[in-house]
Amino acid sequence: MASGGSRSVVLVALAANFGIALAKFAAAAWTRSSAMLSEAIHSLVDTANQALLLYGLHRAQRPADSRHPFGYSREIYFWSFVVAILLFSMGAGVSIYEGIEKLRDPHPVSNLWINYIVLSIALSLEGYSAYKALVEFDSSRGRRSWLSALRSSKDAALFTVLLEDIAAVTGLLIALFALIFLQVFGWTQADAIASILIGLLLASVAAFMSYEIKGLIVGEAASPAVLAGIEAILRREIGPKGPLLAVNELRTMHLGPQDILVAASVDAIDGLPAEKVEALTSELESAIKAQYPDVRRLFIETQSIAGHQAAANETA
Repeated sequence: MASGGSRSVVLVALAANFGIALAKFAAAAWTRSSAMLSEAIHSLVDTANQALLLYGLHRAQRPADSRHPFGYSREIYFWSFVVAILLFSMGAGVSIYEGIEKLRDPHPVSNLWINYIVLSIALSLEGYSAYKALVEFDSSRGRRSWLSALRSSKDAALFTVLLEDIAAVTGLLIALFALIFLQVFGWTQADAIASILIGLLLASVAAFMSYEIKGLIVGEAASPAVLAGIEAILRREIGPKGPLLAVNELRTMHLGPQDILVAASVDAIDGLPAEKVEALTSELESAIKAQYPDVRRLFIETQSIAGHQAAANETA
């Protein structure tokens, strides 16, 4: 997924959530609905989160310098983690607190029709934002399940917006059903319980996001397909007349969604002139980067199988 696609999804979500937040706060103040207030806080937090993601995307595009020789691509992972923390603390925490307070000190919800109007508008806007995120995410999902694709995705900005939008739509439906229960059955606790359920939903989404983004911050390898493809390119040089005897080791790490670091150790045949080794290294680098443009940095060292094994044993 191109970073431009992620940016457009974040912008759509930002615009939608800002408008929704204003409408929800007005409706919550008018009707005194705890569920609506929880939803308003949720939308406000989402708006701030999208602003942080845009900032992170901008910061991640900065070129490498002497202090950060591999660039700033991983900064988007940091800001995505901040978003998860905000979603947990401000979104989930405040919603659960508001729901518990209303259970302890209940007060009636007035002008229910205002809540219905605001929730309908919010569902339309959030649904559109979620649709845009789903389409962008689905373009790279392939045949993988949604959960598998989410867990293996390296585009933290996109899957953060996707999860937030899904949580937002689900939260709106919870608030809508709470109003129906309140109006039809007279269940006065429905509004407070809906607020708590929305908070628990946000806490669950934030916990999942935090766990997945933590792995990206620590450093995750490229996908198995990319690993296999790079190894296949290297192994094409192994054979009766090839200049290589073996691929000792291949390591990869995502520095960003479209920024992969590759380090490979290969064993060249004995007696191969230095100029041929240099030419081979350049050819392999060109071939790998041509097939996998996300490989931004590639390091290939030549080392005998025995020498590589000895070095590995020393560091084990």
